Amino acid sequence: TFMIAGIFAGNPAPTTKIEVYYFHFTRRCMTCQNVENVSKKAVETLYPEKVKKGEISFQSINLDEKAGEAIGAKYKIEGQTLIVICGDRHVDLTEKGFMYANNNPEKLTAEIKKTVDGMIK
Repeated sequence: TFMIAGIFAGNPAPTTKIEVYYFHFTRRCMTCQNVENVSKKAVETLYPEKVKKGEISFQSINLDEKAGEAIGAKYKIEGQTLIVICGDRHVDLTEKGFMYANNNPEKLTAEIKKTVDGMIK
C-alpha cells in the first residue's frame, strides 16, 4: 500500500459480511416466531441495498436439522438465540429479542439497528 495525493492506494480494506442469525428448534412458541419475524423484517427494511449486495444477511437456523446443528456448533449455540456476527465480533440480542418481539417490536428493531450500525465500517 502506498500514498498518492494524501490517499492510500492499493488493496481496499476487506469488507466483512454482517450476519444476523436467529437459531431455533422445530417446535416454537409465538414469541419465538415473533423474534424471527421482527428481526428478519428489521434487516430487510433497514438495509435493503446491503442485503441485495450480500453485505448483510438474515438467516433463520433450525437447530433440529443437520445443517442448523452444524452452524450452531460452529458458534457454540445450543438454544434459541438472536445473534449478530461480523468477523470475530458477536453480539447476543436474545434477551432483548424475547423482551421486545411481542409488545414492543419497534424497540427490537432499534436494538438491531444500533448493533448492525456499530459493525458497519
